[in-house]
Amino acid sequence: MKTLLLTVLATLLSLAAFACPVCEKQQPKVLQGISHGAGPQSDWDYILVWATVVIVVACLFFSIKWLVRPGEESRDHIKRTVLEF
Repeated sequence: MKTLLLTVLATLLSLAAFACPVCEKQQPKVLQGISHGAGPQSDWDYILVWATVVIVVACLFFSIKWLVRPGEESRDHIKRTVLEF
């Protein structure tokens, strides 16, 4: 657990090194020092990014949940044709 926390902390601390000084001046205050490039062109860009983040996090959550506990108990489930073949 300590290794995971240290890895996450080191990754977050190193994010400031990704943007060059020229790109840092072009970014909005929220993204300064984090992203590289011109930055968002409108408020719709923020909405699209956050919608994508929500979808990815939901997919990750349900993927892990269903990998850990699939929940199929019936003997006639389609997975049995593959597992017992």
